[in-house]
Amino acid sequence: MAVAAPPRKIIHIDMDAFYAAVEQRDHPELQGRPIAVGGSRERGVVATASYEARKFGVHSAMPSVTAKRKCPDLIFVKPRFEVYKAISLQLRAIFARFTPVIEPLSLDEAYLDVTGNLSGSASATAIAEAIRAKIRASTGLTASAGVSYNKFLAKLASDYRKPDGCFVIPPRLGPAFVATLPIRKFHGIGPATAAKMNGLGIDTGLDLRARSLLFLEHHFGKAGRYYYGVARAIDDRPVQADRIRKSIGAENTFLADLFSAADMRAALQPIIEKVWSCCAGSALRGRTVTLKVKYADFHQVTRSRTGTAPVATRDELAQVGLALLDSVLPLAKGVRLLGLTVSSLGDEAPESQRQLDLAL
Repeated sequence: MAVAAPPRKIIHIDMDAFYAAVEQRDHPELQGRPIAVGGSRERGVVATASYEARKFGVHSAMPSVTAKRKCPDLIFVKPRFEVYKAISLQLRAIFARFTPVIEPLSLDEAYLDVTGNLSGSASATAIAEAIRAKIRASTGLTASAGVSYNKFLAKLASDYRKPDGCFVIPPRLGPAFVATLPIRKFHGIGPATAAKMNGLGIDTGLDLRARSLLFLEHHFGKAGRYYYGVARAIDDRPVQADRIRKSIGAENTFLADLFSAADMRAALQPIIEKVWSCCAGSALRGRTVTLKVKYADFHQVTRSRTGTAPVATRDELAQVGLALLDSVLPLAKGVRLLGLTVSSLGDEAPESQRQLDLAL
């Protein structure tokens, strides 16, 4: 008889308000103040908000004008991606002391599989605490950690005691933890999907668990199988070390369908900001920009443009994205989702190659 493999030991490390925390560390006059990295008083969107700003309801991807209205004393700070990238390399070096199985998600968060680890420790919790201590000592910044037996639960756990916390979900408690969790807290379920689930009478993990696989696939397509698994605290996805990234993208499903060109352009701005933030943070640039539009009837179209050189700036990305959007206007029906992806990735292009043909 085959012996069942022991549960995996997965850690999710997530830096606390990373960009904002770096700015407050390097500029003492900003400590304890509500700050937003990115955007400006008049335009743009927030990339990251300090915890002082979050108390007022300011959050990432929020338009700057909205953030300023919510927090009149908000201070806007220009991002310094070269600094954030350097700190990210420090973090990666710390992780590598404990395990080679590291899956970075962005500059400030990563999954680590420490089932077998370089420290020889049998305790994933002890490893997580050691990593947090080394991060604080070497960078002066705080990180939160989630420890569990799969990626879904580790990600949930890292959010549970933010900031500067560590939370553990052991195998015996996984299903019970998920059962009491509001659907809107599930990683991978956005506001629009949560609203749809609420409309179907699914408000908690226990409600989700009560639905059959057939029901979930009928209402949510391929994602239904994922929802069926995580409702039971099951997630078999491996931590993928050093995976080759083929694209950088973001999308948003809207609670209410969009019908006007102005609303479409406004809704695309935070998506552009999120994609460019990732491009800038990873030093990756792409030649191909693809716009995805999903209509209210779930019909989907894409529009792409490939330039002779990589998109070099946020403004260039915005130009291409908005030009692609113009190609699907005027609208014949409502739009429920917009997405933008940059592909044909490579390292940052030299100055001499930073040209882009914007003709469509």
